[in-house]
Amino acid sequence: MRHLKTGRKLNRSPSHRRALMRNLVTSLFRHERIQTTDPKAKELRGWADRVIGLGKEGSLHARRQALGIVQDEAVVHKVFDTLAPRYKDRPGGYTRIVKIGWRHGDRAPISLIELLPVDGAGKAKAEASSSAKKKSRRAVQKEKGAAAQKKPAQRQSGKKTTA
Repeated sequence: MRHLKTGRKLNRSPSHRRALMRNLVTSLFRHERIQTTDPKAKELRGWADRVIGLGKEGSLHARRQALGIVQDEAVVHKVFDTLAPRYKDRPGGYTRIVKIGWRHGDRAPISLIELLPVDGAGKAKAEASSSAKKKSRRAVQKEKGAAAQKKPAQRQSGKKTTA
């Protein structure tokens, strides 16, 4: 029985699984969003959180540990110099998984996994989208009806004008 066994096997050997996750983590930090299957995205979440945690620690030892996971030194610099300061006040949960559909070849569920934006930018976007929300037809009709009732009806004179 699999009780208390963590992680997904993904139908791969342990070395293949580790190589896959290292490649996915490197790509995620390089591009800040990638498309992959749902189980891979869910497994990638923990790996990404661990590397950002190392970046927030910021020590030389943490940088060397991150180099053991992330395969590109430039990407490790990006994690430590730009991504870790972005999440300095956030205790965890640095990624978002959005389900986007199914792959055509085998109908595998595909997800978009992305790094969350800075908190201030996310709040500003949410406020902008809520203020610019489209009104429903009924709300628009109510406004028109209320405006028509407020406006006095124009009198029409009984005289006809001819030119």
